[in-house]
Amino acid sequence: MFGCSALPTSSIRPRENIPRGIYYVCASAALGAVMSVAIKWLATTYPAVELSFFRCVFGFIPVMLIVRHAGGAATLRTRRPLGHFFRGAVWALSFVLSFLSLYYLPLADAVALSFLAPLFMTVLSVPMLGERVGVHRWCAVSVGFMGILFMARPSGEAFNVGILFGIGNALLWAIGSLSVRQLTRTDTAASITFYTHLFGALILGLGLPLFWAGPSWLGLLAMAAVGLLGGTSQFWATQALSYAPPAAVAPFNYTQMIWAVILGYIVWGNLPTASLMVGVALITSSGLYILHREARANRTASQPP
Repeated sequence: MFGCSALPTSSIRPRENIPRGIYYVCASAALGAVMSVAIKWLATTYPAVELSFFRCVFGFIPVMLIVRHAGGAATLRTRRPLGHFFRGAVWALSFVLSFLSLYYLPLADAVALSFLAPLFMTVLSVPMLGERVGVHRWCAVSVGFMGILFMARPSGEAFNVGILFGIGNALLWAIGSLSVRQLTRTDTAASITFYTHLFGALILGLGLPLFWAGPSWLGLLAMAAVGLLGGTSQFWATQALSYAPPAAVAPFNYTQMIWAVILGYIVWGNLPTASLMVGVALITSSGLYILHREARANRTASQPP
């Protein structure tokens, strides 16, 4: 649900090591699935805004590791505070919708909908970044969105509002990811990660008085675990991109679906439906094809004339 495709690489880039990069992204995906289990359990008691706020606050602990790894406080200098504020706001709202999706849907269904983000990124890259999208990628996007039709009734029941929350989360995550591409032109990866958490926490904190349920000690510990898991998952995703190019590691984001199915069955007894698996297959295949086309385009552009 929180894939490494949304994250920039570290400003201090180690020697390329693709196997290590794959290891980090797989570990990040597994951790993200465990975090989703904790969120789904907490969402039955606490509002999504409150959970998102504590996700940001406790996520600062591993974020400090990212800042330290990137070179310390000097990497936090920025010339685009409004750009960071925009990303923080989008990211915060994305989390709220993601947590609502987890509340209303089975774990695997909510995770599957998050895989729509790369498709939305392709569509929005035209107006936001001025990129050109060829007919092959447009066809892939169309196939991916067909997957939504198969998932419209993911559990074989009546339409679930959680689907809309899941789609909204993927859309906002795509917008936030594209804003990262813009911010990395002037700012470091560490500053983007730091200010995203900072502004996200501040924005969510403003709404906290309206969406507050006093947490028990167990609930607070679980919220702290969500923040630590999420921040660590993000740190590992950043590490993955520092060791290997996105084309090599991004496909392994989809291993989160495997963990979601396993954990969803162990904790809640949910088994994936046929419509879900068809939808996942369409969305995943289209996302992988778009990744293939981008990698091919990048290789062509890097070749000397």
